[in-house]
Amino acid sequence: MKHLTIIVPDGQSNLSTVASIVGAYEIFAGANAYWRKTGKKELFSIQLAGNSKKVKYGEGLISVQPEVDISAITNTTLIIIPPTLIRSYNNAAKGNQLLIDWIEQQYKNGAEIASICSGAFMLASSGLLDGKNCSTHWAHADKFRSLFPNVNLKEEKLITDEYGIYTNGGGYSFLNLIIYLVEKYYDRQTAIYCSKIFQIEIDRQSQSVFTIFSGQKLHGDEVVKKAQTYIENNLHEKISVEHLSSKFGVGRRHFDRRFIKATGNTPVEYSQRVKIESAKKALETTRKNVNEVMYEVGYSDVKAFREVFRRITGMSPLEYRGKYNKEIGQTA
Repeated sequence: MKHLTIIVPDGQSNLSTVASIVGAYEIFAGANAYWRKTGKKELFSIQLAGNSKKVKYGEGLISVQPEVDISAITNTTLIIIPPTLIRSYNNAAKGNQLLIDWIEQQYKNGAEIASICSGAFMLASSGLLDGKNCSTHWAHADKFRSLFPNVNLKEEKLITDEYGIYTNGGGYSFLNLIIYLVEKYYDRQTAIYCSKIFQIEIDRQSQSVFTIFSGQKLHGDEVVKKAQTYIENNLHEKISVEHLSSKFGVGRRHFDRRFIKATGNTPVEYSQRVKIESAKKALETTRKNVNEVMYEVGYSDVKAFREVFRRITGMSPLEYRGKYNKEIGQTA
């Protein structure tokens, strides 16, 4: 029988941590039950493991009692790391160092690892994500990049799967990751069964539509910050990289390199994301049509606007307005 370890982190966690622990446990238990029902043996034994006898969450509202101390597990097949609070992440990392060391050792022993939302911070602290793709909640992307520059963050991805390491986006999208893992370890039919029983959309691959772009400004490059502000204050203009680099007295190539290093985007990508974020808000809150919104954010080519909008959000402007504008709704 395979062994599943669900980590119970100690400190700097919240109710989302509990939801992820309970959700992962229940869905894998449901997959086991389905296999029993179809005449197969249970695939996984499941244990909650940590380094404390009891962990309190939500200011003591809920407590979780690990079934076993992490040190007692010498061999496991799959490890699930739930979210941790990011605002005090450095303290959380210190408090969970024993867990981080154990995770690293288990991976070397052949275990696979899946992180949920901000659980990617704990996973990245082990060094196991260096040089690999990773996802986390889009709201934590800037902080993650500043702490772990050697990790290839793909915050638009709902799930990444690389070298036996799985990561996923934010919030309750962890349910999609668990269904993905059920299919990986059990089979497609079991995943479909669990998706129907727990009413989870199967095969969802992107969290782009949920992203609220706010711009990466946790860097110390004042020239880039001024350029970002200029882009954000001149949405209606078609700003070229040559114009920006000239305006701030920096050579084109050097400006490009500095901008990418500071923000994770090229100047063109940054401008596109800022414009599309403004377009999204207009489509959500006004009755303006797509052309009106397009012109307001500096586009004159409908095809180009739609292509960029879809690439960033995963939806067309009309689909987005129909989904998120309550007043217009499906009549769009």
